[in-house]
Amino acid sequence: MDPELFYILVGSVVVAAIARWRGWPAPLLVTVVALGASFLPFVPDLDIDGHVLLNIVLPPLLYSAALDVSFVGFKRSLPQIQRLGIWLVLLTTFAVGFVAWLILPALTLPGALLLGAIVAPPDAVSAAAIGRKLGLPRRIMNVLSGESLINDATSLTLYRVFALLLATSAVGTGSVTVWDGVWQFIVAVVVGVVIGLVFGIGVHQLRMRINDAVVIGTFGLLAPFGAYAIAEHLNGSGVLAVVAMGIYVGFNSPRTDYTTRQQEAPLWLSADLLLESFVFAYIGLQFPRVIRDLGDESVGHILLLSGAVLLVVLLVRPLYVYPANAWANRLDRKRLARWDRSVESGEFDKRRSRSRRWRDQSASELRTQIVRERMSGLQLTWKDNAVISWAGMRGVVTLATALAAADLATLGTEASHAIVVVAFIVTVGTLLLQGLTLPLLIRRLGIASDDEHEEDAQALAAVQAKTREAGKEYIAAQRVEWEKKHGPLDLSFFDAFAKRLSRVEKDTDEAQHQVEQAASRPSYDDLAALSRGWLQVRREILLAERDAGNLDEEVMRQMLAAMDAEELSLDTRGEIRRVR
Repeated sequence: MDPELFYILVGSVVVAAIARWRGWPAPLLVTVVALGASFLPFVPDLDIDGHVLLNIVLPPLLYSAALDVSFVGFKRSLPQIQRLGIWLVLLTTFAVGFVAWLILPALTLPGALLLGAIVAPPDAVSAAAIGRKLGLPRRIMNVLSGESLINDATSLTLYRVFALLLATSAVGTGSVTVWDGVWQFIVAVVVGVVIGLVFGIGVHQLRMRINDAVVIGTFGLLAPFGAYAIAEHLNGSGVLAVVAMGIYVGFNSPRTDYTTRQQEAPLWLSADLLLESFVFAYIGLQFPRVIRDLGDESVGHILLLSGAVLLVVLLVRPLYVYPANAWANRLDRKRLARWDRSVESGEFDKRRSRSRRWRDQSASELRTQIVRERMSGLQLTWKDNAVISWAGMRGVVTLATALAAADLATLGTEASHAIVVVAFIVTVGTLLLQGLTLPLLIRRLGIASDDEHEEDAQALAAVQAKTREAGKEYIAAQRVEWEKKHGPLDLSFFDAFAKRLSRVEKDTDEAQHQVEQAASRPSYDDLAALSRGWLQVRREILLAERDAGNLDEEVMRQMLAAMDAEELSLDTRGEIRRVR
């Protein structure tokens, strides 16, 4: 490795670590420090191919984000995610492209639209960090996290279309029509999702069959790059391939061995910190050199363009979010009105008699379910939309794509430098203007997740009740099996173990010690096997409740982490006993 690259990696991580320690926005601090360092005489110029950087940075960052996405929440918020991740990106791309073309005709219209596609997708990392710290409701967090995955795919697909249009216009052979772009978009989506699901199924099967967390972690590191590269080679969307794979693997993660979950979480958090810090440091170091290459005559024009594009980016989002949400709510209310009319006219009873799924549900229960699953836009208030409108900070994808665009042979030197400068100013500008004021907006609006806490508590109580009943059945079945194998031995440890059912998820170590004291005849291995079986029963109940939509995925993951810690404790105690 080039020592200069190593120094940048280490320095960027150190600065990001200080920012995390102090509670400051890490991307901003890393960029500012890199900008300052770029003026030091001993700091060398580092030149990395933009496409190489894009292909190295994007797959792991997208995969890590997709692993943490709640699939149930994603599906429930899909209407809003589609509006923001597809249609808003398209609107922003064309609005920015038109303004950029008017101000700097040298970009050409395809080049201006390419710039629009680069600055269109927000990055939810900063918004999610702020939201978690201030307790934003999950209905908002799900929209922001889902949008950040879909909008990257939309943006990079548009980037590919406009890059092809640039190449075609530069060579002067043939032309690219709107239908060519639409067809390429459809192919990219279909191929990308298919490749991603194939990789996701393959990775999940490996995780289910290989009981070696190190090997699984290594395959997990390689898989995003493989899915991305193959999808791009087949003219698909590498971004969608990685996202589809990540969502599939993350959704099925609770079914794998607990050691895999415990090892991969810090692994991907470390990868995120390293890659994001490096990209912001690299762009900060490159920015002064790009400004110098522009020349005195062009700098003012490019800065004017950057300010105009930043203004467009800030305004388009709220101007779109509120009307789009109002229109969607109007359509949802019409659907509900049709539903209510079908109930009043008796049409609902006819449809329910023909449907196995609806047969055992009342009209009011089904209406509540439809609102929850298909019309979640009705749950977003104007305050929620205010937060969503202002959570448009740009990030790593915009910067990495700008660096890749700068290496396009079809762009002139001035146009390529202009794209890098505009992307940098828009990213830093949104992080400053929106990132630093978003916490104040959330506090002023008084948005909190108090209602969700009450719903979570009720869902948790229901799950624990089901867990206790399932535990009694499990203990009874295991007791019968024990008597069949070993005869009428001392079964007091079963009675002691059954007492744990009233102490699920709390005082685990103390309850475990009581069981061990009561277990006068069975070995520790027998007790550990009984405990692991009990943990598996609890996990299956959690999964069933999540799949049925009765338990939020985030709450399920918290409970699952507690169970993983309990199983680790069992394994650790067993190792200590064997060493003794």
